[in-house]
Amino acid sequence: MKLDGTDRAILNRMQDDLPLVSHPYAAVAEELGIPESEVLNRLTCMKDSRVITRFGPFFDAAAMGGAFCLCAMAVPTEEFETVLTKVNAHAEVAHNYERTHRLNMWFVLATETPEGIVGTADAIERETGICVLRFPKLQEFFIGFRVAA
Repeated sequence: MKLDGTDRAILNRMQDDLPLVSHPYAAVAEELGIPESEVLNRLTCMKDSRVITRFGPFFDAAAMGGAFCLCAMAVPTEEFETVLTKVNAHAEVAHNYERTHRLNMWFVLATETPEGIVGTADAIERETGICVLRFPKLQEFFIGFRVAA
């Protein structure tokens, strides 16, 4: 899929806070000067073509009694896609990245309780046969990460 100016405007706008109204996509569409149906159709198309892989809010799990943990795995190249599918099948996996390093799979777990980190990471190890290294959050940093489309 090739992005046009409208796709880019939608992606850039969607990275900001969504309006807290009963129809947030309609409000965004009005800001962008396009119909709500076009916003929704374009987001669906971008997701279906994997331009975006996930769309949703970020919650402060720790403030709600939960936990975050950065995890890494050394996945054999020939097994990467299979392991990726197994890891990403867990709802607790917030995002997952491939890296060019011995530890080539990095992902974040976000769980409802601190014990959920252990349970989920242990389940991934059982399912894949690969050790999940866990790097718990020691300090919170707010970097305002935003990708310009």
